[in-house]
Amino acid sequence: MRLAMIGLGRMGFNMSVRLVRGGHKVVGCDPSAQARTRAARAGIIKAKTLEEAVNLLRAPRLVWLMIPAGRPVQDTVDRLAGLLAPGDVVVDGGNSRYQDAERHSRTLGGRGIAFMDVGVSGGIWGLREGYCLMAGGEKKNFQRIEPVLKTLAPKEGYLLAGPSGAGHFTKMVHNGIEYALMQGYAEGLSLLRAAPFRADLHGICKLWNRGSVVRSWLLELAESALRQDTDLKGLSGWVEDSGEGRWTVHEAVERGVPAPAITAAVYARFRSRMKDAFSDKVLAALRREFGGHAVRSA
Repeated sequence: MRLAMIGLGRMGFNMSVRLVRGGHKVVGCDPSAQARTRAARAGIIKAKTLEEAVNLLRAPRLVWLMIPAGRPVQDTVDRLAGLLAPGDVVVDGGNSRYQDAERHSRTLGGRGIAFMDVGVSGGIWGLREGYCLMAGGEKKNFQRIEPVLKTLAPKEGYLLAGPSGAGHFTKMVHNGIEYALMQGYAEGLSLLRAAPFRADLHGICKLWNRGSVVRSWLLELAESALRQDTDLKGLSGWVEDSGEGRWTVHEAVERGVPAPAITAAVYARFRSRMKDAFSDKVLAALRREFGGHAVRSA
């Protein structure tokens, strides 16, 4: 197939390369000249603007977005509504809120333009291993883009999860689970590090990946990180979050579904970014006030 990939960052570029290797023709669009040059070296047809990218396609056109969620996606969808024609397809593969997908589907659908939301998991390893793809939209449109999905994914690595919004909703929950899994490994390894003996953290991760019930790809990544730096001295404890964990917690609250592990994992990320938190000062002050306990000066 021939398609345009809008956004040539870490994900968009690697996905484009995998598609080119799979025999597809990819027009890569990015405002960065450096990104476009890199794309051209990889066999991707470069385009500086959205208009140029659309003009390099043949009808019916397929435009895949791998850009930041929110306003960037909204602005791009609005522009595409005026550039595309009935029968064309727009895919949002970024980490957008599922409600946004429902709105984009209505907006573009009113012009005869199909819209699919596709949650993409695989990170920087997707180029080699393939991407897990969670799609939302109409079945007929899913079938139209299926050759692209089949190339991007490993065997049985893509699914039509439901109507518009289902792809992003499924990816949101996936990322919430990811938060909780990562937090579990982080807490367990921290406890091992505090053991009354010198624990070989890298060796234990390697062991657990050989047949244990907690083996996983995330644990393989922990094994790799600890092999390179046993004490992780080169890293700060600051842990960012890109929104999906918060959205998962919000949906759990709205729907009355208990999700304590995911919620705690999200709060742990907030805590990682706080130095000398005010809440801890309040706790110290209260202990001093009611029990005369010693405190430390700032």
